[in-house]
Amino acid sequence: MEAVHGSMLLVYAVIAIALLILMITRYKVYPFLVLIIVSLLLGLAAGMPMATIVKSFETGNGNTLGHIAIVVGLGTMLGKMMAESGGAERIATTLINFFGEKNIHWAMVVVAIIVGLPVFFEVGFVLLVPIAFNVAKRTNKSLLLVGLPMVAGLSVVHGLLPPHPAAMLAVQAYHADIGKTIAYGLIVGVPTAIVAGPLFALLISRYIKLPKENALAAQFLGHDDAAKNGAQNVAPKRELPSFGVTLVTILLPVILMLVGSWADLVSTPKTLPNDLLHFVGNSDVALLIAVLVSFWTFGASRGFNREQIQKFCGECLAPIAGITLIVGAGGGFGRVLMDSGISKEIVNVATAAHLSPLLFGWMVAAMIRLATGSATVAMTTACGIVAPIAAASGVQVKPELLVLATGSGSLIFSHVNDGGFWLIKEYFGMTVGQTFKTWSLLETIISLMGLGLTFALAAVV
Repeated sequence: MEAVHGSMLLVYAVIAIALLILMITRYKVYPFLVLIIVSLLLGLAAGMPMATIVKSFETGNGNTLGHIAIVVGLGTMLGKMMAESGGAERIATTLINFFGEKNIHWAMVVVAIIVGLPVFFEVGFVLLVPIAFNVAKRTNKSLLLVGLPMVAGLSVVHGLLPPHPAAMLAVQAYHADIGKTIAYGLIVGVPTAIVAGPLFALLISRYIKLPKENALAAQFLGHDDAAKNGAQNVAPKRELPSFGVTLVTILLPVILMLVGSWADLVSTPKTLPNDLLHFVGNSDVALLIAVLVSFWTFGASRGFNREQIQKFCGECLAPIAGITLIVGAGGGFGRVLMDSGISKEIVNVATAAHLSPLLFGWMVAAMIRLATGSATVAMTTACGIVAPIAAASGVQVKPELLVLATGSGSLIFSHVNDGGFWLIKEYFGMTVGQTFKTWSLLETIISLMGLGLTFALAAVV
């Protein structure tokens, strides 16, 4: 087979990405399978030796999963322990009491940012939505005023902040410092979540009226009423963990990662204390420590026995298997792009166009997000395309800011090909049109504001 060179490689790359999008969106083929098929076909079309195509895909897949599978697994276990112990409920009720019913929209965005740290967007949403229903009913406020700040907080954390899998993958691909990424992510993420969440919710909830009856809300509220009426068949309510214990357990991995990043400032490099700080600050180790701590704080001290804790750990891994495989396959696709020489061609074009690496990262992620609907697929695929270009462009840009720009792009305009779109539509009892005006617009605000603040930060740092 003859290797293909020059602009023909770019044509094949465009065809491959179009095929990827078409198969996922139009023919509903599972993204994991599509990424494998397209990667192999692209390798063949680009004239890579057959023996090396599969090897190339496996290498990219393995390099990606080697790290991400551990982060996803441990993060999910931590989230599961928090959910089962009632930790999420404790954080919500404490913050709602603290902010007061008038400022409920502010309370919900804070709750979402904290609870969203260790869990996937969908998991965080399912965890918090019963609280949103209860709060909306108790305060007699529109579900949008309570719910939109919640999804804004979850979305910002999902797209911009490690230890979230896609953000972690971007940190890895761009060789960014995890502590700085968390710090910059908060500087960009918090104002973005405030504008897209509470402020946008205050505005939009005036114009969009939800139906009085919400079948899904009734299910969650039903349990509460039954408990209040002292119904015999309701299990006794487990005592919730304290706010302090819950907060420390959830934030422990983030604190450890920050400590690892700052190790050289507080101790001499290459000494034992310094090595130890770097070791516990490694994302895998930090999450492992937090999970082990949660077995006590959320588990044993709440009356769960060893068998129950084991069962929680096993149960929570099944739903994330699909996501993990897709993320790995995205890494495999990125590697085939690199080994076939396509990345090099894209580098040449991007360099000639004098595009800012930050803008390029945002654009690539945004296009893939619009096409496939998945923020995770958008971010993982974009990293594979953008990382070599950013490295070769010669433009000095902080890798942490590249993570934020790519993450912001991956959150743009969620629409009908995104599972999150339907999740929010159904739970909030909205029409498709109302979901576009609320959720899709909210995601676009996050994406554009995230990019703007990243550029502003680039000018300062």
